Amino acid sequence: MRSVVNEFRTFGWPSRLLMINQFGINLGFYMLMPYLAGYLAGPLGLAAWAIGLVLGVRNFSQQGMFIVGGTLADRVGYKPLIVAGCLLRTVGFGLLVIAGSLPAILIASAATGFAGALFNPAVRAYLAADAGPRRVEAFALFNVFYQGGILAGPLVGLALMLLDFRIAATAAAAVFAVLTIAQLFALPQHDATRDQDGSSILDDWRRVVANRPFLLFAAAMIGSYVLSFQVYLALPLQAKELMPDAEAPVVAGVFVISGLIAVAGQLKITQWFTKRWGPGHSLVIGVLILASSFIPMAALPDGRRAGEIAALVALFTGAAVLAVGSAAVFPFEMDTVVSLAGGRLVGTHYGFYNTIVGIGILAGNLGTGTLMQKATEAGRPELTWIVLTVIGVTAASALYRLDRGGRLQPRVSLNANETQ
Repeated sequence: MRSVVNEFRTFGWPSRLLMINQFGINLGFYMLMPYLAGYLAGPLGLAAWAIGLVLGVRNFSQQGMFIVGGTLADRVGYKPLIVAGCLLRTVGFGLLVIAGSLPAILIASAATGFAGALFNPAVRAYLAADAGPRRVEAFALFNVFYQGGILAGPLVGLALMLLDFRIAATAAAAVFAVLTIAQLFALPQHDATRDQDGSSILDDWRRVVANRPFLLFAAAMIGSYVLSFQVYLALPLQAKELMPDAEAPVVAGVFVISGLIAVAGQLKITQWFTKRWGPGHSLVIGVLILASSFIPMAALPDGRRAGEIAALVALFTGAAVLAVGSAAVFPFEMDTVVSLAGGRLVGTHYGFYNTIVGIGILAGNLGTGTLMQKATEAGRPELTWIVLTVIGVTAASALYRLDRGGRLQPRVSLNANETQ
């Protein structure tokens, strides 16, 4: 923890505020959203299709609108989008306090999702610009705060849910209200670096689409995201399969392991990779680690081979390795997006990147869920984990070819005036 504090102090005030802001964003979000489905099904009595609609609207309004948020960040500046996103999420969570009908809940859900589309690309672009040549270190520390919020949020939310969902929603809205005020008054304005040629939004989008190395990188990284997001899908489903009467504690254990590794090990993992490999090689090896995380569960997919305890150990081991791989990939991934953007239209590039991998996550989760069901019905549960491993190896191979061909290198040389 001391190393985190010492590293934190070496960055400027804007970067430090953005890191604290991200902890607060995830704290407020995860203290409420994991319990939303239960609230909609329980006290509000919504049907399963309606709950799916609410969650789908929230996801689409964020993933589908990242392009809009990133483009606006480049055109009006990073700070306004960060403030607007925090304010909109305050409103969205506030609506959940009083919403009692499906239309009102859909509006609130859409607001919370679009809020993320506004501030996510702006926060990352601002951090990259403020950190300059220390982008990798900045994103590594950023991920510590990011994961810390994910770790703390559900625990705080669980305590508040013992009182009432509306109390948890009010507390989450209050967190975002504080963040809105903090960013409004304490975060310096930072305009994006872009060509002042009177180009339109469509011109900006054409430039991004014409950036072939960037698009190839985003496509290759889809596999990485499909794997890392299994902490929200395949691992909880595996916990339910192994321990149907104690699912919640096992799932909580998975998230605690993931969060602790990210918080305690992120800086050391990044430093270790930085000393030995460049960004390209680090990405390849990091994705291979992600792929290897599913091997224990492929070997022990259920309790019939070596008992339930062994299968649980395999699950927790897989979660730990998955967390290490995610920690290894994230800082170099974020840095590569900036490099391939050439320091120009960074917010727009982040917006496109998040949308591309978001579509991949949607397809990957649908495929993984279907495969788990079919594999279990066929009595071959290990097939799911084997397929996920193959996806990871394929993604790593694609990244290796891009790196070997020099396509993960910066498009232009960034100078101090462009990054500060």
